[in-house]
Amino acid sequence: MSKKDIVHAAQGELLIYPAGGDAGGIRVLLAGESVWLTQAQIAELYQTTPQNITQHLKAIYAEGELEEAATCKPYLQVRQEGGRTVSRSTKHYRLEAILAVGYRVRSARGTEFRQWATARLSEYLTKGFVLDDERLKGNTSPVDHFDELLARIREIRASEARVYQRIREIFKMAVDYREGDQATQLFFATMQNKMHYAATGLTAAEIIRKRADASKPNMGVNTWKGSHVLKQDVGTAKNYLDAQEIDTLNRITVMFLDQAEFRAMRRQDIRLADWDGFLDKFLRDTELPVLVGAGKVGRQQALGWAEGQYDAFAERRRLEAERVAEARYLEDLRNCADSLKSVKPAASKRSSNKSGDKA
Repeated sequence: MSKKDIVHAAQGELLIYPAGGDAGGIRVLLAGESVWLTQAQIAELYQTTPQNITQHLKAIYAEGELEEAATCKPYLQVRQEGGRTVSRSTKHYRLEAILAVGYRVRSARGTEFRQWATARLSEYLTKGFVLDDERLKGNTSPVDHFDELLARIREIRASEARVYQRIREIFKMAVDYREGDQATQLFFATMQNKMHYAATGLTAAEIIRKRADASKPNMGVNTWKGSHVLKQDVGTAKNYLDAQEIDTLNRITVMFLDQAEFRAMRRQDIRLADWDGFLDKFLRDTELPVLVGAGKVGRQQALGWAEGQYDAFAERRRLEAERVAEARYLEDLRNCADSLKSVKPAASKRSSNKSGDKA
């Protein structure tokens, strides 16, 4: 096979990622009539190690599942090594081998692939065919993944949503983002902590522990949902931030959007780990503090402190409300007494007039 028969990864893209809200759905985008990827690229695709991919490919060929000569070809790659331009022959694997690895690899991405493939196979065995709904609707050209990303970035930029909602929407653009997944939740909490620390020098838990104060107006809280501060408001770190700190978070959000747009324009996907690296580099470049570790105060410790402060604050607020109500009650009584005094002389005059008539 000649070089012109090989579609290099820079020209052909194969992306596997969850489709819409369907946790088991996978969308595959292909460019060109065939796709060839290196072992390192396959490892990145399925979020595993190149060594793991090597073992699976050896097993696939050893068991006769695929012919190595038909699905594995060397391709000359040019790269910079130590200031020199070096050409190296690197093995590239065809689409059939890429998919075969997907059935074997043990990773969250591999699981998603198997769920997608099993659903398609079950449909074929049951119905005797598999329909491409988009083609039936007349959408013969596949939707471009990166065009979708750029459209979402523009929507987030135009959104008037609060900073944390916008940040969550940005993180959802990562190809390995899975709503409700424990690793995703831990990642979001870690990123929030880093952003809080950059804006205040404190982690989320440290902000709550330091700023929740029953003796302060509104307990030190600057933002709350209802007409007055409730217990549910005092356990959220962002509610204690001031205008300048919120501005810092907004600037970080703009940086995230710029990075996302830049990578989408270059047709590069984004993973959760990339966001972490972007944030650390941005903070260092702007000389903002970078959090190392998880901080000195645990979340449960902070929540316990905040709730205790709230109980004292709520009691003080209740007593103050009672004092104000009692003062108003006494004022109303005084006003009522003054009103009664003002009508007594008129009553006496009428009584005198009646006595004179009888005489």
